[in-house]
Amino acid sequence: MTVLLEPAAAAARAASWADLAGSLRGCVACSELAATRTQVVPGVAAERADVLLVGEAPGATEDEAGVPFVGRAGQLLDGLLAEVGLDRQRVAVSNVLKCRPPANRKPRRAEMARCRPWLERQIALLDPALIVALGGTAAEWFAGPSARIGALRGSVGRYDGRALLVTYHPSAAIRFGPAGAPLAALREDLAEAARLVTAVRERAQP
Repeated sequence: MTVLLEPAAAAARAASWADLAGSLRGCVACSELAATRTQVVPGVAAERADVLLVGEAPGATEDEAGVPFVGRAGQLLDGLLAEVGLDRQRVAVSNVLKCRPPANRKPRRAEMARCRPWLERQIALLDPALIVALGGTAAEWFAGPSARIGALRGSVGRYDGRALLVTYHPSAAIRFGPAGAPLAALREDLAEAARLVTAVRERAQP
């Protein structure tokens, strides 16, 4: 079904993550992406997710499967989540763009702007205790076009009243290898995410 409404109007009408995903699958706001994608990749959220991980955009494997983070980067991410004790069933995943850019090119700012209402609504519907921005594009989405991972990581920021961590994308960890700085930073930052979520849960207990 083609979305006749603009993303902002369509997203605002969604009463649940599932409703939003249904509307998203028909989005044609970015004509080039709509023409070249296999399918829209809305994201995945468990019913009681504490953490929302936000990446850049679907890759080839995700475009084929319709699920984010199922390729090599996703496998690395799953391993790190298990290592630091973050229950995968309480972690939601999404991307700044919901469609794969041709040849996995970097998302354009106009595309990010058109797609923005979808992620904004996902955040509102999920209401996570913590958001983790994975990579430069996600950092830019949350912190503006001048955002730099090196300057932002290592401290807890805020986005719309929610805790925000900025770290490297798993694909950067793969690119620089097992001894590279991005993997060490990603592991450290996900461990911090686990600590923050544990603290939130403890405060919420009666």
